[in-house]
Amino acid sequence: MQERQREFHLDLVPGDVGRYCILPGDPGRCEQIAARFDHPVHLRSNREFTTYTGSLLGEKVSVVSTGIGGPSAAIAMEELVHLGADTFIRVGTCGGMALPVQSDDVVIATGAIRMEGTSREYAPIEFPAVADFQVTNALVRAARTLGKRWHAGVVQCKDSFYGQHAPETMPVDWELQNKWQAWLRLGTLASEMESAALFTVAAARGVRCGSCFHVIWNQERERAGLDAKESHDLQAAVQVGVEALKLLIQEDRGE
Repeated sequence: MQERQREFHLDLVPGDVGRYCILPGDPGRCEQIAARFDHPVHLRSNREFTTYTGSLLGEKVSVVSTGIGGPSAAIAMEELVHLGADTFIRVGTCGGMALPVQSDDVVIATGAIRMEGTSREYAPIEFPAVADFQVTNALVRAARTLGKRWHAGVVQCKDSFYGQHAPETMPVDWELQNKWQAWLRLGTLASEMESAALFTVAAARGVRCGSCFHVIWNQERERAGLDAKESHDLQAAVQVGVEALKLLIQEDRGE
């Protein structure tokens, strides 16, 4: 591609973002997250990408939405890396899978099942999509400090939302349902749509990335006759993500 002054999709220029970035999927969540920064400024909204920049503990930080799924998440990370960002926390939503995972819990991904397509254009399928240890440790510490109900472990990452929620309607239902059972037997905590791509792109570009999620609902709990209310209040996951970013800033300063 031609050299450009502005990034092709984010429509941002060097100096617009900090090295520390929070990545929600939904552009509508950016303002809510940015409200936890000091002096947040809305810089740009282009396509699914909305960007706010402010500060935490005196350090420039940004929140940038990625849209749904691996392709747009990878684009956002690539362009943010071009702009100098090197530490990323995805804060989003997930559906619980393991029975102990309940609505309103926070799930912290230690790794992601690469049942999506974007990461395959970065690394062979044998390469694991693993969260950065420092970022994951900061997320766990933040969840504990804030007194949130949390779980840490492997999540499943897919491209098709309805492949999960209506697999019996798909021509490949036998594959979807058999693999889902395998993920359950392996103790997979939750299902979402971006982390496998983000973890793999981060490895390819030499940057740090971790993820935490708000659990909306757990279809396996409902199937088992257990409480399975639906919740869309992301405050706990947002608090954990922002607090983890503060911890990383302090660690990087040697405090």
